[in-house]
Amino acid sequence: MQKWGSAVWQGGIKDGQGVISSQTGVLKEAPYGFKSRFEDGPGTNPEELLGAAHAGCFSMALSGLLNAAGLTADKIETKSTITLEKDGDGFTITKAHLTVKAKVPGTDQAGFEAIAKQAEQGCPVSKVLKAAITMDATLEA
Repeated sequence: MQKWGSAVWQGGIKDGQGVISSQTGVLKEAPYGFKSRFEDGPGTNPEELLGAAHAGCFSMALSGLLNAAGLTADKIETKSTITLEKDGDGFTITKAHLTVKAKVPGTDQAGFEAIAKQAEQGCPVSKVLKAAITMDATLEA
């Protein structure tokens, strides 16, 4: 299975602008730029999209592990806070912090925490934050 997202950028880093789209069309030319990434401007940015992907992935992984343990969550609310820090001349994503609140009948705090830890370690987006990155680069004339 493969899923994709795409971006088009035009102009310089501070005065340019771009759009981000997704395969499903949920994002279709959503604007992003310097102000939405590093200031409080309108539009989206890669870090909030990564946070949303991480929160969604983790919530599904947690639901699956709860089901495997014979439990069903009434509700799982997850927030993934992505930290982007200055690193020399560039920037590095240094942390992803998950905050999860869930209502799960039939378990206690310790049992929930153990299953949540498994979900955090097994979620594919958690894993990709440690994965090797590959690339194909083509310069158009």
